[in-house]
Amino acid sequence: MRQTQDAVVGAFTGSAAAPRTLLLLGRYDDAGRLRYVGRSTTLPRAAGRAVAALLSPVPEGHPWTGWTFSAGWSSREPLHVTLVAPELVVEVGVDVARDASGRWRHPARWHRARPDLSPADVPPFAS
Repeated sequence: MRQTQDAVVGAFTGSAAAPRTLLLLGRYDDAGRLRYVGRSTTLPRAAGRAVAALLSPVPEGHPWTGWTFSAGWSSREPLHVTLVAPELVVEVGVDVARDASGRWRHPARWHRARPDLSPADVPPFAS
């Protein structure tokens, strides 16, 4: 079963001009920490260009600085990610299944950017 959810973009893979591979998504918890909740599927070309125009450079002290993200569940290969200011909200379709840490088990399907929303409008992370 899939449902529509909002999340904050914290990083991406691929080209800065048009991120297409993955968006790494988060939600803030009650303590104000950006928690990783999952990744998107590959973005359509037009969506990648649109997202690139809405992303801001990484601020000093990004909450995911120093983190390593793997390419997949059973992979030890690290992803090469570009951190961004965690300000852009996106709407994605997610499976209701979550892992033991409260993250989405399956990649989220891109729906649209939500520049009309702020990260404070996104439901908090719940483990």
